[in-house]
Amino acid sequence: MALCLAAGTGVGLAATEPPPPAGADPTPAAAQPPTVAGRPTAGRSPDCATGCPAAPRGEPTRVRVPRIGVDSPLTALGLDRAGALVPPTDFDLAGWYAGGPAPGDPGPAVLAGHLDSRHGPAVFARLGELRPGDTVEVRRGGQWLSFRVTGALRTRKDRFPTSTVYGPTPGAELRLITCGGDFDRGRRHYVENVVVFAVAEPTR
Repeated sequence: MALCLAAGTGVGLAATEPPPPAGADPTPAAAQPPTVAGRPTAGRSPDCATGCPAAPRGEPTRVRVPRIGVDSPLTALGLDRAGALVPPTDFDLAGWYAGGPAPGDPGPAVLAGHLDSRHGPAVFARLGELRPGDTVEVRRGGQWLSFRVTGALRTRKDRFPTSTVYGPTPGAELRLITCGGDFDRGRRHYVENVVVFAVAEPTR
């Protein structure tokens, strides 16, 4: 299964396998891939071992990323008959993969957005600028859930590290995904993905 660009567009979203469905059994953090050359682990942050709040009920409705000026409603994303994620129809909106964990629940919740459109930058145009320590906020159940960026990776779509990005996690985490790298004009999509990793902040 793959996350694909919208048919006929000149912009890309992602070309990766979607995460496991909600409720998948988490594996111990120690079993997750280690950080290599700046790549974060997919395991739970020690900060969240005991201090993360219980997730509110309901679907996520909005995402804010102050460092890069993102403040967008969230639309639920599903898969088409071919198993490809259907991207947001509005290039200025981010979406979340509704078939997987919701932000705040255990596991890697996926937020995806376009890099650009024919008219200019799209919602996740500056995603690659995020750095460890930056904040991502998701609105759910009338509450703002706070996540802390732990790292990012940039990878060719044909070498996507599925287990690192989508491996189950005991704690609540985010994966923010868009496209990157060169644009393949023949295939009309970008050749890379940018993936940002974030973990739920502990309660104060």
